[in-house]
Amino acid sequence: MTRLRALPSTLVLWVVSTLYAIPILWFVLSSFKPGSELFSLPLSLFPKTWTLSGYETAWNRFDFQQYFINTATVAIITTILTVVVSAMTGYAFAKYKAVWLKVFFVCILATTMLPTEVIMPSSFIVVRDLGLYDTLAGIIVPSIITATGIFMFRQYFTTVPDELMEAARIDGVGEFRLFWRIMLPLARPIMIVLAIFSFQWRWNDYIWPLLILRDPKNYTLQVALRSIVGADNIDWSVLLAASIISLIPMVLLFIVFQRYIVSADINSGLKD
Repeated sequence: MTRLRALPSTLVLWVVSTLYAIPILWFVLSSFKPGSELFSLPLSLFPKTWTLSGYETAWNRFDFQQYFINTATVAIITTILTVVVSAMTGYAFAKYKAVWLKVFFVCILATTMLPTEVIMPSSFIVVRDLGLYDTLAGIIVPSIITATGIFMFRQYFTTVPDELMEAARIDGVGEFRLFWRIMLPLARPIMIVLAIFSFQWRWNDYIWPLLILRDPKNYTLQVALRSIVGADNIDWSVLLAASIISLIPMVLLFIVFQRYIVSADINSGLKD
């Protein structure tokens, strides 16, 4: 009886999943088609002639190894700094009582109401004046602070009982050690979730690196993919293959860490 009741919702989920899967499947399979077959009629889902020429051309024509290193450097360093800074800031907002902290927190949240494009000109001027233009540091530094991460940690730390902190202080634990040895390990689920999101944001970022980077040796993957698109001619087979290559780290990230998001219990270990 229970299975019969769940049947309509299951069918709906399968239909929605299929609708989402078809464009992705078409995208992946098209990367194995020769250029002459991509727009030939009638269109077919599966390649008539399977080929890896698009992948070979994309890998040999462009310095993908350097692009991967640049993008990984930006994504990893930014993710580590974002998690640490967001955790420290969220902890301060949650556990220290001061009027100016509340005002500061509201100001940080207010930045989420502004489109990213609005603050880009001022951010660009700051990066340029600091001498970080056309460097990977120019991408990393403005991306460390994220209102989303600060809000996540602040909301989590407010659920931690103050009695836990007071007991640690009575035992002689200092504020620095209290944060690093007690509070931060408790927030491990939030750290993992923010790290995954931050890595994804930085790996897929396009607009900001496009503004900051000028030297092709410093290009990240998304900017490099844009350089494949010519003004008049677009080699679609190469572009599709290069796009698939750039997605591989994201797919691996999802496969490895999806269980942490699904099974994460942000209240684990806490009893009030």
